[in-house]
Amino acid sequence: MPNSVSAKKSLRQSQTRRLRNRSQRTSLRNVLKRCRIAAVGDDAEAAQSAFRLAVKSLDQAAAKNLIHKNAAARTKSRLSKLLKQSATAN
Repeated sequence: MPNSVSAKKSLRQSQTRRLRNRSQRTSLRNVLKRCRIAAVGDDAEAAQSAFRLAVKSLDQAAAKNLIHKNAAARTKSRLSKLLKQSATAN
């Protein structure tokens, strides 16, 4: 447990940030999951709109330092590759 006033404040801040980051990370994962599911499905238009939403969410997460910018770029690349593979398969 923290003893000084500044350490107590730091603990409060880190707990608040942890909860905020956790909820944002969970929503990002849900968006990515919906995009992957849509890419496997038959509806190309739904897959494309899910991909656009996923790219936007990844860019926002990288801007907020929720994830690293290279991790966002890598994930976007993999999603794009998956989308193109499913488009040629259908």
